[in-house]
Amino acid sequence: MSADEPGLVDVHAHFVTDSYVTQASAAGHGRPDGLPAWPGWSAEEHLELMDRCGIDTALLSLSSPGVHFGDDAAARELAREVNEFAAQVVEEHPGRFGLFATLPLPDVDGALSEIAYAFDTLSADGVVLETNAHGIYLGDPKLEPVFAELGRRGAVVLLHPTSPACWEKSALGRPSPMIEFIFDTARSVTDLLFAGTLERQPELKVVVPHCGGALPVLADRINAFMQLFMAGQETAAPDAAAQLRRLYYDTAGTPFPRQIPALLGLADPERLLYGSDYCWTPAPAAQAHAASFDAAEAPVKGASWRSLTTANAHRLLPKLAR
Repeated sequence: MSADEPGLVDVHAHFVTDSYVTQASAAGHGRPDGLPAWPGWSAEEHLELMDRCGIDTALLSLSSPGVHFGDDAAARELAREVNEFAAQVVEEHPGRFGLFATLPLPDVDGALSEIAYAFDTLSADGVVLETNAHGIYLGDPKLEPVFAELGRRGAVVLLHPTSPACWEKSALGRPSPMIEFIFDTARSVTDLLFAGTLERQPELKVVVPHCGGALPVLADRINAFMQLFMAGQETAAPDAAAQLRRLYYDTAGTPFPRQIPALLGLADPERLLYGSDYCWTPAPAAQAHAASFDAAEAPVKGASWRSLTTANAHRLLPKLAR
């Protein structure tokens, strides 16, 4: 990283609290999504990593398994707890952190209440939505009021994968994040396409994680099935690839050498954002991930990955640019 390069904006960064880990573990998530243990997190350690990697700002969000463990009231309370915690971190470190607030889905009324509190009281930068909430995917009609409110606000919505309901069998004994997360992202975005949610809420600014998961290689297949199964309706079937190009994509995970070229076949460079996946990605791996962007050639002439993704993040989240 040269001295004149801008700092990165990390749109895919996580935190945990001791209280959250205790409650999630008590609800049966002692090995979250099949991983061996929960990570630790502190603002101080996160800032040290950011400084080593040249990251100016990290948008904090809660990862899988979310906050809803079967009881609506408890989920509302836990969502409020983690959102207030993260908002306090943002306040204590001006310019270094932002917040994608957690919602207690599938509790729709609780989610609507938390949207209002997150934006109007905590000044959240957006929200994070898991790809499914106890098997309810994002295109489900039950969630339409949530998307209508987020669309009305022109909200930034970070999608984050979680395990599908059948993951204990489909993962074949391996950690769900390895493959199941990638396909659950594709499953949930496909559900949004078929449900027409993205068409009905054009003001939504959706960020798809992990270079789009499996979407770049499935986009044409999804589009062909949409044309086939939606033929004969009053309006023509939407172009799935065109809708996917409207979305944003973070680069958490394993972007090089194969995922980025596939993603650039689907999305314009102006839609790509930097993501580290820290603290679920350990610090040494997160540092190597950042270094890989400094070593790679950017897809825009005269730009680096740092300047490209930071400019994109500032357009998406203009408060950060200020």
